[in-house]
Amino acid sequence: MSNAPTVLQKKRPTVAVVGGGICGLGIGWRLAAAGCKVDVFDRGKAGREASWAAAGMLAARVETEPGEEPLLALNLESQADWPAFASELEAASGLTLDYRDEGTLVVAAHRDDAAELRNTYEFHKSLDLDVTWLTGGQARRIEPHLAPGVSAAVLSEGDHQVDNRQLVLALREAFLRAGGTLHEETAVDAIDIEGGQAKGILVAGERHEADMVLLAAGAWSYDIDGVPPAARPPVRPLKGQMLSLQMEPRAPIMDHVLWGPGIYIVPRRDGTLILGATVEEKGFDADLTAGGVFRLLEAAWEILPQIEELPIKEMWVGFRPTSRDDAPILGPTPVDGLVVATGHHRNGVLLAPLTIDAVSAFMLDGTLLKSIEPFGIDRFAVRQNRTASTGSQE
Repeated sequence: MSNAPTVLQKKRPTVAVVGGGICGLGIGWRLAAAGCKVDVFDRGKAGREASWAAAGMLAARVETEPGEEPLLALNLESQADWPAFASELEAASGLTLDYRDEGTLVVAAHRDDAAELRNTYEFHKSLDLDVTWLTGGQARRIEPHLAPGVSAAVLSEGDHQVDNRQLVLALREAFLRAGGTLHEETAVDAIDIEGGQAKGILVAGERHEADMVLLAAGAWSYDIDGVPPAARPPVRPLKGQMLSLQMEPRAPIMDHVLWGPGIYIVPRRDGTLILGATVEEKGFDADLTAGGVFRLLEAAWEILPQIEELPIKEMWVGFRPTSRDDAPILGPTPVDGLVVATGHHRNGVLLAPLTIDAVSAFMLDGTLLKSIEPFGIDRFAVRQNRTASTGSQE
């Protein structure tokens, strides 16, 4: 008879996840792999909203703007996690993510743009970011098809990319392989809250019980019923129109991610060339417009004129889930058992590794990582108290 002590295993919570994008699937994967019973609910096909519409840029450095310094540390931490995260997810799913590390070029389309680019470069250098100033000639040696008018550029070797659609498919597969249950085309009506405690969700009038609920519904996170004002994430949709062109995969016209005035261009190994994206405060307006598409094509043509002969492959609209301060909303809420992971704005793919690990750690054992503490929902508490009586998001 063994004299070994009995090990009491902590009961894992049952979890209902509202939203099947990168956050919902990724956190669901971690929780299911840890032994939780996890159900993910999505109003459409899992991962086919903002996660699918993105371009997959991992650009913590070149995307940093004045006023975003507090977010920079979070972005850099998650970016550093990406190589190991990609390898782990590929092993768990059996799918490739097409992670690419050629780097990112930011170019001045004309001499008039060079002064603004120089200011941005100096700002990034003041933050100790590893970026390099290039002349137009040096930039064309890296990307020979850049327009002759490109007068200067900045190279960020540490800003990479991943195929966001492959990321969605891999997270979906890893979640299912870990034992999670996915409910697609299943809209959540409300979160069931009793006595300040999340008890589950309501779907088609039926109650689905859970010990914990994760609200990760992207741009729709504010619209889920049953959530009191203090726990309702102030997230709105920020419309972006995008399109893709088709290069010859064996002879692509560029390899780096490319940024120019009003445009970014992202090459894929299959020859897809993604052009994005407009920024429009138009709610959930899903219409493609002639003006939006024209501006993208014109801006891309100015810095990469060889796109003129490429066929258009696809056009689409996405809705960035954007909070009041353009930063994510992560972690616990005033409702016991209700956790949020939303509001990532343009950084959803970049912040995937950190969001997935940090939020799942909190849901498993209550550990709140220091890096996400400034990005809790409590930072909006003062404004929410002012607007609770009207229900306005301002």
